[in-house]
Amino acid sequence: MASPENAPFVTRRKAMSLFAGVSAAMVVGQPVLAQDAGGILRGAFDNWRADSSHAVVEMKIKRNSGTRSLTMESWTLGDKKALVRFTAPARDAGNATLQLGNATYVFNPKLNQVIKLPASAMTQSWMGSDFSYNDLSRSQKVVNDYTHRIIGSSRHAGKKVTIIESIPKRGKPIVWGKQILAVRSDGVLIQVEYFDQVGARVRVMKTDKVGRIGGRPYPMVLTMKTDAKPGQYTRITTKSAEFNLSIPAYVFTKSNLQNPR
Repeated sequence: MASPENAPFVTRRKAMSLFAGVSAAMVVGQPVLAQDAGGILRGAFDNWRADSSHAVVEMKIKRNSGTRSLTMESWTLGDKKALVRFTAPARDAGNATLQLGNATYVFNPKLNQVIKLPASAMTQSWMGSDFSYNDLSRSQKVVNDYTHRIIGSSRHAGKKVTIIESIPKRGKPIVWGKQILAVRSDGVLIQVEYFDQVGARVRVMKTDKVGRIGGRPYPMVLTMKTDAKPGQYTRITTKSAEFNLSIPAYVFTKSNLQNPR
């Protein structure tokens, strides 16, 4: 049986993008009022991205055909601007994704062209991984476009974990039927499960390693697994990160996306 250290919350079948693992030892009580659920989630995403951030990240994609490893550099400003640029290996270097509010642009150096993605493409795989383009802008959309309630608690590394069920608000164009998220008492998002519209879990993201970076506890290693692809996964490892720094305005422009300064 998995220990509470390794399995921070009960698997129901899917939530938002970040971590996987179930625990028969987790105690789930009666649902309680969600007066603090939204605030807990907001705090977790604020801890993750802060007002601004710059990070160097490695992404490992495991498939039946083999394993790919990529390196990327990312910048974020608030919850509406983000740029991710791949730097290695050589065949992927230069590929980049820019998010400006609800608009997402991609640059492919082989085509030397910036393309704005249609809304229908946002659920597609990002760079062949288990993450989608939608996952790049997960924070405020989850907080604002869902209703939240606390459904239980568990323990992880000696800290309390609050388990939150998030249901999309009516009329919001959201692919998921619900998400179940686990947030540790120090603001670290430990796990997210994503469920489809009929209640079946589709994928799960889990924090495999928590460390300290930029003066805060941080999910250093994350793994996303898709239930329909057993034995396959995408693992994200943060190599370095800075928070609350000044980022020039030109970074989040289409011209910089195509021709980085």
